[in-house]
Amino acid sequence: MRERKAPSKSPPRQLLPRSIEPPRASPQPPSRPARERGGNWLYGRHAVTAALANPQRRWRRLIVLTGQDDEAQALLAAARAQHRGNEEPLQLGDRTTLARILPEDAVHQGLALEVEPLEAIDLDDVIRATPADGRAIVLVLDQVSDPHNVGAILRSAAAFGALAVIVPEHGAPPVTATLAKAASGALDQVPLVRVTNLTRALERLKQAGYWCCGLDETGPAALATLALGARVVLVLGSEGGGLRRLLREHCDFLARLPTSRAQPSLNVSNAAAVALYELVRGDVG
Repeated sequence: MRERKAPSKSPPRQLLPRSIEPPRASPQPPSRPARERGGNWLYGRHAVTAALANPQRRWRRLIVLTGQDDEAQALLAAARAQHRGNEEPLQLGDRTTLARILPEDAVHQGLALEVEPLEAIDLDDVIRATPADGRAIVLVLDQVSDPHNVGAILRSAAAFGALAVIVPEHGAPPVTATLAKAASGALDQVPLVRVTNLTRALERLKQAGYWCCGLDETGPAALATLALGARVVLVLGSEGGGLRRLLREHCDFLARLPTSRAQPSLNVSNAAAVALYELVRGDVG
């Protein structure tokens, strides 16, 4: 298959994942009903470690359970993120302290990190960061509204080396601590880019040399049989409705996964993981 011609190159801008939204909170610790009011907390070992390792992160304080001091000191010693504010960067607390600031039943592993927003990036930043040669995969999510699914897709995107995950400005979940925990650190590794119009985003990516492939259980060809080239946009729809008609029409290909007739569909995050594997399994690691 003939590759689409890449656009003229301009100096790339470093991709920065969209981060946790700033709090709407008062200076007092949030009450239990307001745990996710601003989503300015990351929790869990993977999410906290990835955030502190990201030089584009800005963070304010790390709260850990008493007894985890050594682990926390090791994380801070290796941190590349920049500390901001006048508060003590490392604070000890108990489970009640963490329960006041985190979502109910949060599996925090004794670690909670207060962060500042990262600079948002746009679609042009993704295109400028596309390598001139070699594999480049971008995921587009249409009406995927569950933060657990979006987080899991980010995790798979990081695992298989995708360049970015694109979601609509309206209809996609906000970036909260729950989404960040499901991403297991990938929020600081793969940009989550919000666009006003997904169909226009697909057309813009086509102009940049990408081939757009919509995933659909009724697709005429199996994904593994298609020669999609090096630059691929993988488009996934919601579990309930699948891809909307307009997005389907803007895809160059529609493809299915090799599922059985008895169970032809997968959870969208599982489908994303399988499809990413299909796309990269022939690449040399």
